[in-house]
Amino acid sequence: QVQLVESGGGLVQAGGSLRLSCAASGRNVGNYIMGWFRQAPGKEREFVAAVSRSGGTTLYADSVKGRFTISRDIAKNTVYLQMNSLNAEDTAVYYCAADLLISFIRTPDAKKYNYWGQGTQVTVSS
Repeated sequence: QVQLVESGGGLVQAGGSLRLSCAASGRNVGNYIMGWFRQAPGKEREFVAAVSRSGGTTLYADSVKGRFTISRDIAKNTVYLQMNSLNAEDTAVYYCAADLLISFIRTPDAKKYNYWGQGTQVTVSS
């Protein structure tokens, strides 16, 4: 069992930056692959980024590549999503997800994750 708590969301102007955090607790947290997803009103949940157990491998959606950076602090059991050059299309609820058995190639598939946080709202004003 893993518990995930996101923080860091808020209101930001277009072109600004935010850093989201996902604090994980539970047994063997370091063995979990972690991902970030987002869901805008009226849209399906979509993949944003994923990071491997070691933090050495990352994967990004094309829409955020070059603007967002995912990282993890193993000692703090925390995953971060640094978001730069934000635009109105980035407005959504952002969710942290974790899974023990998922293969990294499957990380964009939300259905493959067993654990989810409650989400944090990010609103970008234009």
